[in-house]
Amino acid sequence: MKITYYGHSCFSVVAGGKHILFDPFISGNELAKGINIDDIKADYIFISHGHFDHMLDAVAIAKRTGAMIVGIWELYIYFTKEGVENVHPLNPGGKVTFDFGTVKAVSAQHSSSLPDGSYAGVASGFVLKTTDGNFYYSGDAGLSLDMTLIPKWADLDFAVFPIGDVLTMGVEDAIEAANFVKTSKVIGVHYDTFGFIKLDKAEAIQEFKNAGLTLHLLEIGGSIDI
Repeated sequence: MKITYYGHSCFSVVAGGKHILFDPFISGNELAKGINIDDIKADYIFISHGHFDHMLDAVAIAKRTGAMIVGIWELYIYFTKEGVENVHPLNPGGKVTFDFGTVKAVSAQHSSSLPDGSYAGVASGFVLKTTDGNFYYSGDAGLSLDMTLIPKWADLDFAVFPIGDVLTMGVEDAIEAANFVKTSKVIGVHYDTFGFIKLDKAEAIQEFKNAGLTLHLLEIGGSIDI
């Protein structure tokens, strides 16, 4: 699987022959100013929750590419009203099979609201089983024992966790989360974008190493194969 990082919590995974994009927040991110959203390929767009820094560019990318947006019922309603024609609801506890594999939505301990402050349902994470491998994106989750259920459904090749602290897990909890889901490879997201989630990257990588784990912190626009 090829993973490309677009800044903040936005990344894509090429798996099952499809480009799967998560939480597109690019045009509003000063750190991602070198990324042109019109160059991003997407067949599917998964939205973990309604905060602006996870869905700002979803409508524009979906309308340009024809990608299917997938998210909780309240987001399904929201994006449908925004004129996106290809939208699929998926609530925590539910799963659905697409042409690249099967996706299960799981709980994520985090708040959620739309840009205007209105109700956006609950936050979610996603576990994907694809023909090329399996992975888990926790969304903006805080550490939770619910994560121990993940390996009961899928053997993971890697997980994507927020590590910036304050609004999400920090490094210490992300290490525990990796142990909960039984993976040794983590891609870190949700750090450095705002002043209160700045990260000491070298220290974070070392803490994961001390725990026998590998933390990948990709440059914005950078890719890795797992």
